[in-house]
Amino acid sequence: MPFVEFIAGCISGAVGLAFGHPMDTVKVRLQTQAKFKGIFDCVARTYTREGIPGFFKGMAFPVLITGISNAAVFGSYSNALDYLTQSQRSDRSQGHPACASAVFAAGCFSGLVQVALMAPVDLVKVRLQSQMGRPGIGGDQYRGPAHCVTLILREDGPRGLFRGGWALALRDVPCYGLYFLPYEISCRILTEEGQQPGTFAVMMAGGVAGVVTWACATPMDVVKARLQMSGAGGRVYQGVLHCMSMSLKEEGIRVFFNGLLLNSLRAFPVNAITFLAFENLMRFLTRPAEI
Repeated sequence: MPFVEFIAGCISGAVGLAFGHPMDTVKVRLQTQAKFKGIFDCVARTYTREGIPGFFKGMAFPVLITGISNAAVFGSYSNALDYLTQSQRSDRSQGHPACASAVFAAGCFSGLVQVALMAPVDLVKVRLQSQMGRPGIGGDQYRGPAHCVTLILREDGPRGLFRGGWALALRDVPCYGLYFLPYEISCRILTEEGQQPGTFAVMMAGGVAGVVTWACATPMDVVKARLQMSGAGGRVYQGVLHCMSMSLKEEGIRVFFNGLLLNSLRAFPVNAITFLAFENLMRFLTRPAEI
């Protein structure tokens, strides 16, 4: 059933997003606003000004769309891997694993599909997360996702919804290749030959995959976030290279690792839960029907 992966990816993505969004909000603010001294300062000031709801800014929009995104990632990855290896998922789980090059290529393809679908959603999420107004009192530029989209279209036209898209592609296409590769390798190491990976193996492999991916993705993630805030209260940049050169000149090489610790702390549990949900859903949805 070629669409089972899309269904499982949809549900598991929503679960992972809901779990990790508060830490993602802190990460975005650290990357786009220089006024914070570190993670704890950002958390404290966010809580003081906005309370608990401040950590969930921008979540409603991604939650509605993240199912589509994760479905696209897991579905396109699984189907691309089937095509590249000329095998099925059940065959690979029974002692015929895919080669590393096929896993990486299928992951890169899933990243490309994800970028095409999610660039506008990611832009809106970042802009909503970067607001520091207190709920119910005003001070925020955007009143919500729909208002944010309306203002972007009014100011920049449809192209404005894809601001930072090149940086997003440079981050996601290779990094989704890296995302699935350590997962597959870790699962093989932690699973006896001929057996399906258990809960521990899936969670460890998912966590490792998340940490490895974000360690590689964080520099371009910083550039992406800054480009997405360009012209919306942030510094105006002319493109990816201009953003990188100006950030390096003004803040040094360390600027490209803003949020790395938080990304890593968030990536392990979020991706462990995402992969565990995906694998369990796949087993449930593909189990033989009882007669």
